[in-house]
Amino acid sequence: MNPSPLPYLLDTSVFIEAHQRYYGFDIAPGFWEALLRYAQQGYLLSIDRVSDELLRQQDELAKWVTKHFAGYFLSTKKDESILDAYQAVINWAVSEKRYTQAAKREFAEATNADAWIVAYARAKGCRVVTQEVSAPYSKTTIKIPDVCQAFNVACINTFEMMRRLGIRL
Repeated sequence: MNPSPLPYLLDTSVFIEAHQRYYGFDIAPGFWEALLRYAQQGYLLSIDRVSDELLRQQDELAKWVTKHFAGYFLSTKKDESILDAYQAVINWAVSEKRYTQAAKREFAEATNADAWIVAYARAKGCRVVTQEVSAPYSKTTIKIPDVCQAFNVACINTFEMMRRLGIRL
């Protein structure tokens, strides 16, 4: 399969869900090798804010990220297009009456990568990959797929990304 030139931007949940649930390093090393192979080819990337979330755990996944994937987390800092997109994403979330103030605060937290993922994808023309599921009627959490939809940013899950890239384990 020939992947599309539009890069896949990996959310924190892609790494954590794979590591903790279905693609542990000991049972599916091919998944992690495929992430590296496609990142090296320029099809997969992530952002510094996701790296920060992953490294907070100080676990086996954090060690793998540091050793193998560190070079594929791109900066969200000092790029006007990303900062402008981030401001638009936050403004959208704050103006959405359906969400509680607590949901809006959590989404806008400096340590939360979610708004930055959507902002980076919007500014740089990427597809977001997340294991989060749309929850358009939620009042207590703002989900990445719903934000992506509001900004017309493509959003898929890990399994769809694997199908599109032709990853076989």
